Amino acid sequence: MTAITTMRLPEANSNTFQRVMSVRKLQERIPFDARQLLQLKKLVAMGEGRYLEFKRKAAFPEKIVREMIAFANTEGGTVLIGVDDNGSIPGLKYPEGEAHVIRRALDSCRPSLQFNEQYIPIGNARSVLRYDVPESRRKMHYQIHNGSRDTFIRVDDQSIRASREVREITRRARRNRDIRFHYGEHEKILMHYLDENPSITVSEFMALANLSRFSASRKLILLVLADVLRITPYEKGDLFSRSEES
Repeated sequence: MTAITTMRLPEANSNTFQRVMSVRKLQERIPFDARQLLQLKKLVAMGEGRYLEFKRKAAFPEKIVREMIAFANTEGGTVLIGVDDNGSIPGLKYPEGEAHVIRRALDSCRPSLQFNEQYIPIGNARSVLRYDVPESRRKMHYQIHNGSRDTFIRVDDQSIRASREVREITRRARRNRDIRFHYGEHEKILMHYLDENPSITVSEFMALANLSRFSASRKLILLVLADVLRITPYEKGDLFSRSEES
């Protein structure tokens, strides 16, 4: 009679074995598609910009959530995980694990985000994760992280924190109501300044018209909502300038 010996793998080797089997199952479920890979390479060749963000991996999933929130709060966009900033495509060895930590990190988003998740095999047992995020009808979305509550928007190829003014303009613009404002001495001072200068910040308007931050902010917000001014968000301070119609 032949004896059969059963050996238990060490924990580390067992985990490795499970990951390898997970990759094999993923490859069987999502076969390699040459056309899909070509489309990915064309997309990557466009480079990062207003609608496209690259991440090498999900080492800091909360940062990936920020990018997704920024796209949802602006005009939508795509995040590719497994692509370097220089445009190379090393891919991910364990994409399901990366997707899992991203989905967990998305629990910090309020309201919840709509997105499409896609695995793109690139060969050599590696894949790229693609997240397509549409522009949201429920903006502004925000992230709860380490006790703080932050919201983000997309500006060129960067995701930046949205200022109080941007948040308020976005919130009130959804109401689609007529905007009324008083064109007084402070507004005259502002428009005269913008006749001679391309833009102004909230702090500059405060000093120029001797206003509190609350009053300066409120007046600028109303003028943007009335299409008299336009706002250009920046991390160091939004710029307000005359709208093309004013």
